[in-house]
Amino acid sequence: MTGQLRHMLRDDDITHDEQLQILRLAMHFREDRFYHRPFEGPQAVAVLFDKPSTRTRSSFSVGVAELGGYPLVIDKSGSQLGRGEPVADTARVLTRMTSAIVWRTFGQERVEEMAQYATVPVVNALTDQFHPCQVLADFLTIAQLRGGVDALAGKSIAYLGDAANNMANSYLLAGATAGMDVRVSGPNGYLPDERIVKDAQAIAETTGGSILVTTDPAEAVRGVDCVFTDTWVSMGEEGEYAIRSKPFWKYQVNDGLMALAKPDALFQHCLPAYRGKEVTAGVIDGPQSVVWEEAENRLHAQKALLTWLIGIQRDDESMLS
Repeated sequence: MTGQLRHMLRDDDITHDEQLQILRLAMHFREDRFYHRPFEGPQAVAVLFDKPSTRTRSSFSVGVAELGGYPLVIDKSGSQLGRGEPVADTARVLTRMTSAIVWRTFGQERVEEMAQYATVPVVNALTDQFHPCQVLADFLTIAQLRGGVDALAGKSIAYLGDAANNMANSYLLAGATAGMDVRVSGPNGYLPDERIVKDAQAIAETTGGSILVTTDPAEAVRGVDCVFTDTWVSMGEEGEYAIRSKPFWKYQVNDGLMALAKPDALFQHCLPAYRGKEVTAGVIDGPQSVVWEEAENRLHAQKALLTWLIGIQRDDESMLS
C-alpha cells in the first residue's frame, strides 16, 4: 500500500473533498464495473460478519471480486472471534494475509480496536453507531439522479423514524460533510446523541451545510430533495415490534408526508423494509422510490471506497477526471 494508512470507521473519517473523490470514482464504477482492478493477483479482502446480511454480503463479495480480488468471507460462527478471541489478535493475523478488512459488527469500539492493530485499511460495514458504506451509496444515488456529485452540496435530505440509530448518526455526519441541509426527525427518547449532533454542526459550519433535529416530521420533510427512513426495530428485537413501534407511527413515510417534500423528491430506504410500518407500499413501490438503484449503488460505492483506501485513488489524480 502507498501513502498514509486510512480507515473508514465513521462518516467523518473523510473530508468534504475526499468524499467527493470517492463518489466520483463510484460514478466511474457505475458506468464501467471493471473500470479499475486494484486487487488483481488476486489480493484477499477479509469480510467479517457478526450480524446477518444480504446487501452488505452481496455487495462486498461481488465488489471485491470485480476489483480483481478474493473476498474472504468469515461468519461469526466460523471464526475464533465468535469464541472470544481478542480483536487485537484477529487484527494481527488478518493484516498479514489480506489487503483490507471489512467488518459488520455490534459496538463501534470493535472496529476501532481492529483499526488500532491492523496495518491495512479497516472498513466499518455497519456498527450499532454508524453505517458509512450505506450513506455513501445513498448519496451516490442522489448524485446519479439529481445532477451529479458536484450538485450534492446544498441538497436537502430528511430522515424519519428511530433517530437514535446508526442511520441517523451517519446521515448527520456524512450529510454535513457533503454540505447538505440535513434534517432528522423522531420522537422524544429516540433522538440522536447530542455529541453526534455537535460534531455534525461543527462540520456543517465548514462546508456550508446545516443541521436540524426535530420531533415534527412535517418540519423535517417540507421542501426536501430526498426522504429516508429505516426499520423501527433493530435486528434481534423483532419479537417486540408491537411495543417498540408505538412511538413511531406519526413518522411513517406515506403519501401525505411525501407530498410535503419537493414534487420530484426521491425516497430511499436502506432495506429490509416493512411495508405498512415505517413506509407504505404506495411510497416504496411508487414512482418516487429509488430503493433498488440505492441497493445496487452499495456495490459501486464500496468498490470506490476500497480502491481509494488502499491508496490507488489518492496517488492517481487522473482517475478523478
